[in-house]
Amino acid sequence: MPIELIILASVAIALIGARPIARSYVEWRRARLRRRPVPPTWHTVLALRLPLFRRLPDDIRARVLADMQVFLAEKRFYGQDGLEVTDTMRLIIAAQACLLPLNQPTRYFPDFTSIIIYPDTYVTTEIAHDGLLESTHEHVRAGESWYRGPVILSWRDISEDLAHGEDGHNVVVHEFAHKLDEQDGLMDGAPALDSEQRRSWPTVFRREYERLTNALDRGETTWLDPYAASAPEEFFAVTVESFFEQGSALQQHHPELYGELAAFFGLDPANWNDAAPRDRSMSPASHDAA
Repeated sequence: MPIELIILASVAIALIGARPIARSYVEWRRARLRRRPVPPTWHTVLALRLPLFRRLPDDIRARVLADMQVFLAEKRFYGQDGLEVTDTMRLIIAAQACLLPLNQPTRYFPDFTSIIIYPDTYVTTEIAHDGLLESTHEHVRAGESWYRGPVILSWRDISEDLAHGEDGHNVVVHEFAHKLDEQDGLMDGAPALDSEQRRSWPTVFRREYERLTNALDRGETTWLDPYAASAPEEFFAVTVESFFEQGSALQQHHPELYGELAAFFGLDPANWNDAAPRDRSMSPASHDAA
């Protein structure tokens, strides 16, 4: 065999062997990060600022905090338009992001690293082509999730969500729901599902999506945010917001939808109020400035 082929074969074997070693190192590093003591300030900040965190049962709260150690070590936060990203901002975003994949095989959103934060809503420009005709459209955004790319968030919208923690609107949960959606290779309203849910999920979500769009076509008022009818992927993200912020109401109005989400996330937020009553003396409304 020519020496060049021997060298190439040796390199290929080495690279193949290096993959399990690299994967083992990542798993070891993450396990080590998860075992680190949680800074006491994390508990204080999150209990004061984040209504969703206060509702979590103790065991789930502990797991979220452990996963936050990994998330904050692996993700990078960037402020735009002069915004200085604070530790409080990182904690509030990380706590909500880490709750979603808590029971998923890929718990740390492996397909992206950057989180971009604007001080307020921001404007994006889209250029569309129809033959030779080019048109430009500007859109005001509170957040975005780019496929295999960064998550973009408005801090003002996050702060408003913190002040109204049970209204079903949560831009962080919404955008990170899109990140879960894309993990099967498509952002289409169906995340990576186990074999059992691959049978039930499409039926339930298609029926509920059509139920919403038909109601809106008839001019009816719907419990779910009408924005959910704009596309299947938005339907998924909006229902995930409702699942975590208004679990009991979602279970009442859309029990099958709630059941599919509960099975996927392995969580039951409809009963979290009983497990961890909110301390009404801790109001985030007067602490909007980070």
